Formats: sequence, C-alpha cells, structure tokens
Amino acid sequence: MAGAGKVGEVRVKADRLTSFIRTICETDGSDPREAKIVAENLVLANLYGHDSHGVGMIPRYIENTRAGNCKRNWHARIVVDNGAVITVDGGKGYGQVVAGEAMDFGIERARQFGVCVVGLRNCHHIGRIGAWGERCADAGMVSMHYVNVHGHKPLVAPFGGAEARFSTNPYCCTIPGVNGEHIVLDFATSQVAMGKVRVAYNKREAMEPGLLIDHEGNHTTDPGVMWGNGPFGAILPFGLHKGGGLAVICDILSGALTGGMTATPETTKGPPGDIVNNMLSVVIDPSKLGGEGIWRKDSQDFIAWVKSAKPQPGVDQVLTPGEPERARRADRLAKGVPVDETTWGQLRDTARLVGLNATDIPT
Repeated sequence: MAGAGKVGEVRVKADRLTSFIRTICETDGSDPREAKIVAENLVLANLYGHDSHGVGMIPRYIENTRAGNCKRNWHARIVVDNGAVITVDGGKGYGQVVAGEAMDFGIERARQFGVCVVGLRNCHHIGRIGAWGERCADAGMVSMHYVNVHGHKPLVAPFGGAEARFSTNPYCCTIPGVNGEHIVLDFATSQVAMGKVRVAYNKREAMEPGLLIDHEGNHTTDPGVMWGNGPFGAILPFGLHKGGGLAVICDILSGALTGGMTATPETTKGPPGDIVNNMLSVVIDPSKLGGEGIWRKDSQDFIAWVKSAKPQPGVDQVLTPGEPERARRADRLAKGVPVDETTWGQLRDTARLVGLNATDIPT
C-alpha cells in the first residue's frame, strides 16, 4: 500500500557507486569501455536528481542483456546517409553507447553542413535525454530531440483517454552556455516519468494527486496501479491537451519518421521488460547561421533578464532550465547519492545474479 511503511535510504559516494555499477556491467559481459559509459551515465542522472533514470535501471538492464533484449558491446551504424540527414541503427545495443555515438555523428556532420538531422532507431533504453543535448552543447551545438518508447506495455493515456496508448515520450532542447552551464530543457511529455513512479513504489510513497489514473480512469495517488499483475492504470499527459499532443508528435517523429516504429500493439508484444527507444535529433552549428557575433551575448543577456524577475512569494530565486540539476549535483557530490533501500537491495541482488562475490558487493 503506497505510503505505508516507508523505506529508508543509503547514501553512496558517486565514485563508489560508479565503480559498483561498472563492476556489475563488466561481470555481466560488457567490455570495460561500455561498462564505464553505462555506469557514468546512470550515476550522473542520480547526481542531477533524476533517480528515475539512474542506477535503479540496472536490474532491468541486466535482465534484458541476459534475455537478449539488450546487446552488449554493440555500436551504432549509419544505415542511411544523405549528408546532412542520416539514419543510425542502434541494433538494440546499450543506449548509453549507441546514442552517444549517434550524437557524435551528428556533431561531425553539423560542423560540415551547418546542421544535421539524425534519426536514431532501435536502441535499448538511452536514459536521460538531457545527456545527449549536453553532449551536443559541449561541442558548441544547439540541439533538439524527440523520443518515443516501445517494447513494453503502454504507460500514458492520451488527453481525455482512460487507458494508456503510448509511453512517456521525452522532448529535449539544449543551448550551449558559459563554462558548461548549458540551458537544458528536458522533460517527459507525461505528468511524471515512469521511473519516478518506480521510485515512489520502491519507497512505498504515495504520488501527488493529478498524476495517475487507475484502470477505470479514476484519479489515484497509488503508484501500484502501474506495477504488479494489473489491472493497470495510466500516467496522465502533462499540460492537458498540450502535453498529450506533443507526446503524439514525439512518437510519430522519432518512431515513424526514423523507421523505428511507433508504440502500437505490434511493437508492444515483446518481453515485458523490453525497452526500445527511437530519437529524432536536430543538431545545429550556430556559427553557420551568421549570428556568431551576437548570439552568445544575446542569449546570456536574455537569461540574465529572465533571472532578474522578482520571485513569487515562497520562491528563493528564478531559475532557468539546467540550474536545479547543477545545484543537486554539487549537493550529492558532497553528501553522497541517496538510494532507497528497496533499490539498493535490488542492485545487490543483481550483483549476485551476474556472479559477483560477496566481498565485491558494498554493504
């Protein structure tokens, strides 16, 4: 029952947590480079406060590698090449690896052509989408990303619907900032990411009102309606018809347009733990637009103007996209990454599953 008997948490230093996840992946069969990439990506999500896309995903990842739904040591391949427009196939490889390689293709082409449209399809879970926007921003590129998810049961109800039809379908836009302080707008088109429902379920906490509906379409705060043996409820789209509409756009652009397929009964018949992501990315080299002399200063001036707004009562300061994550990262680097005890137990179980010795598993 949500809210009954809440569990505690452990705090783990980021480097120790990274080492633990890396060891699990290596023992499972990933080469050292892949294990490092996966571990660092997941722990960074935790550091930014997005525990839904952090180390709690590892039990499902390992289930999928062992079932053949995630291919270890696989790399992205360009399968359609039209210069500034490319299609990349992920081959069901670890999304942390193949999505990074796809973005590198896009960055290279954007430097050459000024812009590159990258259709990335058939990836295992690519994690926090902001990571790929940040990768582009680190290279000086502006980028936009539309994502869909299929392979498992639908999770999100369309606007006005009482049952799920698609998944959380994220959107991201990232703009390079000064000293790595990029503007990172990254959100699920659902009221809440499925991973956050999992975190609440593991913590035995109730969700906030207005996020979930049960199998009859009634509002509920119980995350259990998304787990177990059913009957299943659904997550609601954010922003009523606006979020519901953007979710549909994300599914069509990233699924149908890339050839990776949308969320339909045909793509959700796989194993219950399967997670397939497709992503349409637009990578832009701002220096090729002719505004190099003013765009950085104008962007910085605009952000300063936005942040100068008087805060509402009870609000400390006006923040821009990306600032809350950087503040959480600094705090968690200093104090350790909080992991609820249910998730921590699942990680230890996964470590034993892949064959780690008791001395290799943190207590």
